[in-house]
Amino acid sequence: MSEVEIRFLQQSEASVLTRLVRETYGDTYDAEWVYQPEEIAARIKDGRLVSIVGELDGEIIGHVALSREEDDAPVMHSGVAIVTEAARGQHLFTRLKQFASEWAHQQKIFGIFSEATAAHPYSQKANIDLGAHETGFLLGWIPASVSNNAALNTQDAAHRQSVALFYLKTNPAHKHSIFAPARYQPIIKNIVTKSGLRGELKPAPANTTIDDLTTFTTTHKDDHNLSIITVAQPGQDLVAAITDETTNLFETFNRDAVYLDFVLSDPATEIVLDEHLDLLPFSFAGVFPNHHLDEDVLRLQALPKVEIKATDISTASEHGQQLLDFVLTDREQKLTT
Repeated sequence: MSEVEIRFLQQSEASVLTRLVRETYGDTYDAEWVYQPEEIAARIKDGRLVSIVGELDGEIIGHVALSREEDDAPVMHSGVAIVTEAARGQHLFTRLKQFASEWAHQQKIFGIFSEATAAHPYSQKANIDLGAHETGFLLGWIPASVSNNAALNTQDAAHRQSVALFYLKTNPAHKHSIFAPARYQPIIKNIVTKSGLRGELKPAPANTTIDDLTTFTTTHKDDHNLSIITVAQPGQDLVAAITDETTNLFETFNRDAVYLDFVLSDPATEIVLDEHLDLLPFSFAGVFPNHHLDEDVLRLQALPKVEIKATDISTASEHGQQLLDFVLTDREQKLTT
């Protein structure tokens, strides 16, 4: 039997990735560029995309991508994971991820973030086996409209599915102070310690100045019927500003889910959320990189119309289960207050 070769996808092979994505996800994958060979080639050329494939007897049977917004970003995102039927039983996903992590280590990349479906534990276990750790759970992130031929059964696609967030440390990162509201400090400290993320929790300086106005941007993922509010600077008007925006997203855009990001390196995050967190309709999701801020962020989530069942969400480690329990408990408390 021939050996599977793990290698980099070349610019000239960009259409191969588009074909793989269409065969696996149809037209439902949540990144438009994967359907654009010219854009794939451009990203490979300028270093924003590192595309890794498994090849058997001249056929591409698996793929994993490492991507970043800038070619010198110290943390990358792993996605576009595809394993075809021809690769079943060869642990190709793990081999592709291992190849990616070794390359990242050689390139002095601090680490790799990724998401894994929480509909089953297998993808999560593959990440854990490589040394990655859970940093959060995005409840209801995947809509029923997203198709994946690897889904366990048709019932899994009948409602929005959740994903586990992972971080794989590939090199020591520079230490810096991070600031979080008291309510979430223990869980964030646990996440940072377990995963090897950058940042050391510190109390916000007493002389921190809080602006009057909150500055934020909102991005939309229409294909997932969700929006992400990125707070660049929390201000005294946080509750009014975010409540107005959230109400608009749920009532005008009819969103299923809204996620809210705060930069952890800003001491105003701790001060403002300590005062206003209970007044916001959001609960804890995890720690995650936000490309608009080029920082790790505290991500919160609101899905008031979506039914979330603990029995629908799988984990693959004790740490993951403890983190999920916190996420679900915090959401339940928010819904009942």
